Amino acid sequence: MRASGAPGRVGYVIGRKSMRLAVDRNRLRRRLRERVRAARPALADWDVIVRVRRAIRRDEIAAAVDEATLLIGRLAGAAP
Repeated sequence: MRASGAPGRVGYVIGRKSMRLAVDRNRLRRRLRERVRAARPALADWDVIVRVRRAIRRDEIAAAVDEATLLIGRLAGAAP
């Protein structure tokens, strides 16, 4: 969604059903923040919500971050 004000905001929705342990949810959130921070200049016009929709095991965190990076890259490449 287009940001109502500059710079855009980013929200993370990682529910307990998706990842049982808080330490795993926080680990995923930290890694996602790192990737979003790298793409931040290109995302200044967008409000983004990163939502985990299915259960993720601890050993799948890297794959989830890679998938989110791909999607964020597509959004960052979108014309304003």
